[in-house]
Order: sequence, then structure tokens, then C-alpha cells
Amino acid sequence: MLELFHAMMKEEWRVHSTMFGSLSFALFPVMIFGIAFMGSFLVPLMQTTLPAGNLTVIIHASYLMLGIMVGGFGLLGNEVMNRRFGQASLLAYSARSLPLSEQFIFSNFVVKDTVYYFILWVFPFGFGYIVASPFTGVPLASALLLLLTLALAFLFGLCAVFFLSTIYARSKPALWLFLLALVAGWGGLAVLTGMNPALFFPPLLLNASFTWANLLASCAILAVLFGVAIALFSPESVGSEKNYRNSFTPLMQRLSFLPDPPLATKDTLDLYRSGSLVGQTIFSFLLPLAVIWFFLSLLGPYFPPHGLLFIFAITTGVIASTMYTWVTMFDTFGPYACLPVAVSRLITGKLTTFAVLQLLPALFIAVVALLSGEGAYLLPAVVLGLSVSFYAVAVMAWLAGLSPNVLVYDVKVLAIYLVLVGIVLTVFTAVAFANPYYVLASVLLLVPAWWFVQKAKVRWDAVDPAGF
Repeated sequence: MLELFHAMMKEEWRVHSTMFGSLSFALFPVMIFGIAFMGSFLVPLMQTTLPAGNLTVIIHASYLMLGIMVGGFGLLGNEVMNRRFGQASLLAYSARSLPLSEQFIFSNFVVKDTVYYFILWVFPFGFGYIVASPFTGVPLASALLLLLTLALAFLFGLCAVFFLSTIYARSKPALWLFLLALVAGWGGLAVLTGMNPALFFPPLLLNASFTWANLLASCAILAVLFGVAIALFSPESVGSEKNYRNSFTPLMQRLSFLPDPPLATKDTLDLYRSGSLVGQTIFSFLLPLAVIWFFLSLLGPYFPPHGLLFIFAITTGVIASTMYTWVTMFDTFGPYACLPVAVSRLITGKLTTFAVLQLLPALFIAVVALLSGEGAYLLPAVVLGLSVSFYAVAVMAWLAGLSPNVLVYDVKVLAIYLVLVGIVLTVFTAVAFANPYYVLASVLLLVPAWWFVQKAKVRWDAVDPAGF
């Protein structure tokens, strides 16, 4: 197992370093380290308005969400090998030529991704906090404990989504039954204890009071999730064979009102027939936002009366912008290179499909506003969420073109994205806190969004596509 694991780690590094250079990719964890190191000195200032315990909740929720997003690779059993590895990760197909089972290879793949993303995301952040601890007066033991609990939070997100996605691949009704039972359990726990179920998140309990019993319990839960997921994993397609009639022309006629109906139709059929529309909606949109809502609700007393809804609307807008990766994951520009189709036209087509998908976040924000008793602010919340989403996706298209899934690990790309989007989020968060109806001005974000899209078309038409 170690030999295969080591080979997969080398392969993953070579794929990423080939895409955007060894130095640029190697600087990515250095940037995360720098953010954590410098941010540690701001903690005393933030504690004047937000208690340390709530900062801990935010950080752990962020890494739980990161694990959920990374763990979404198991959406459809046989598609994991095909879409996640593509043409590069050839070791994924070694079961075809070597006496290795698919489950053995996939187990190595999961362990490899866990270690890889720990080194890439979790360790640099925790290590930055540890290095800053002598200067900030934080005990070394507390800094080390934070690194441990952040790693556990990341693993909980990854293993939970891996577990749920393997159930999804086996039986969709079973997944819905499990989710309903889980929601019922959370609701029962909230009724019995009168507390937010998020407070019982094992890494948070461990961070608040370290005991070996809590640590062993957390590890046991992770082991169960991981073991059951591996046992349920099936590399083969399950269920009956699916046959589809030719629905391209009828659907294109229905979508004739869109700017580029043929490309929009192709993207729609890709999403529907792969099952990714349902899977991505659950694992990359609804599930992360449900987790964020649980943790954000703990911070409600520290926001203005309407502040929680608008923070959630902004967060929904940022996550909704990642729907652009849903429609760019199915193909690369290579197959289009022999056709009279420019990169700019493909970008327009992908953004058109993305715009249609924004019905999901709009409905989601509206439902949250009504259920939370903030129906009076439904319109400004929806406008804010959609404006942030369209602005963020325009920046993403300008920076990453048709390859947002991979170029996010380019230090330069990520740094520029964080600055351009972060400034907007900060400004409109302050505006929302001042007066909720002022955020209607966020529609002005469509102006720079349009400008970024035009720049993206010019930029990527002039670049020879790399093929990833």
C-alpha cells in the first residue's frame, strides 16, 4: 500500500506542478501560512467585538466546509475515476493491468487526497498560528490543539461527504432517508437540550476541553465513516442500463431565448444525464450551506437583528459562484480546437448555463428569509446574493477561463481572486449592517462583472489552451 500511496502522491504533485509551475504551486501553502501568521496578530483586535470562542467556531466551520467541498469527489462511483483523474492520474486505472482491486486503489486514493490536502490547506494554517504563538502570548499547547482540531474538522467534512456520496451512488432513496433521519436527530437534540446541534461538533468539543476520551471518540467516528464508505464504494455502475432518446434539438428549441442555445443545451444535458445536477446541488451547495447556517446561527447575538440573513446571503453568493465549476468540469477546449469555436464563445456558453443555475441560490435565500422570519428583507437579500455570485464568477472567468477547478491552486490567481472578491464582500457586509435596503445598490456589481467577462474573452482567446 505504501508503494502505491507514494506513487500517487508523486503523481498528484507532478500533475499540479505541470499545470502552473513547480514554484507557483509550492508557494500555495506558503501563502496560507502567511495569512494565518499575520492573522494571528489581529485576533486580539477581533476579540473586542467577537469572543474568542466564536472565532474558533468560524475557523472550524471553514475547515469543515473545506472538507465537504474536497470530499465531493465521490458523487458518482464510476465517475470518480473518470472525471477526477482524467488523462493524468493513470494509476487510477492500474486495476486493469495489475493484480490490484478497485477498492484497494480507491482506498489509497482517499488516503492520498487526505494527506495531500492536509499538507496543502490544514498544516500551513495551523503552523502559521503555532509560529505566531510566542509573539501573541498564546500557549504552545493551545496552538497545537488548534492544529489537531482543524485537521479533525477537515476530516469530518471529507469523510462525511464521502460516506453520503457512496450511499448516493448505491441508492438515492436511501440517501434521502438517511438525510431525513439525520435532520430529525438534529431537531430532537435541539429540542431536548435547547442548544444548537453545532455545539456538539466533536472537534469543537475537543478544542474547548481536551480529553483523550473525546479524541478517541472523534477518531472512532471518522474510522466508521471511512470504513463504511470504502465498503460501500463500487467502481461499477449500479442499477439498470440507461438509454436516452435524442433530446438535443427539442431542448435547444426550448432554450432558444438564451444567447447560445446549442452550448447551453449541451451543458444542460451533461448535467442531467451524468446525475451531477442533483449530486452537486446536494454535496456542493445545499450541504455546505446547511453546515454554515448551523455555525453562523451561533453568532447571531453579535450581529444586528437582520445581519445574520445578509451574512448568509453573501456566503450563499460566494458558494453559488462555484457553480461555474460544475459546467466546466465535463470537457476541455481540446475537442473544440478542430471546430470554428472560439474560447470566448465557450466561456459565454458556460456563463449562460451558470446564469440559469442561479435560480437555485435565489430560491434558497428566499426560503431562508421566510423561514427565519425576515421576509421583509427577502428582496435585498436575494439581490445581494445574486450580485455577489455574478461578480465572483466574472472574476473567476477572467482569472481561470475554462479551468477554474485547477487554477485555484495557482498562488497568483488565488491571491488576486481573494483581494478582488474580499474587498467587495467587506464593503457590502458593512453596508448591510448599516441599512439592509442599501444593499440593493449591489446591482452595480454587474458593471464590473460585465467588464471582467469581456476581459476574460479577450484574454483567453489570445492564450493557447493548455488542455486541462
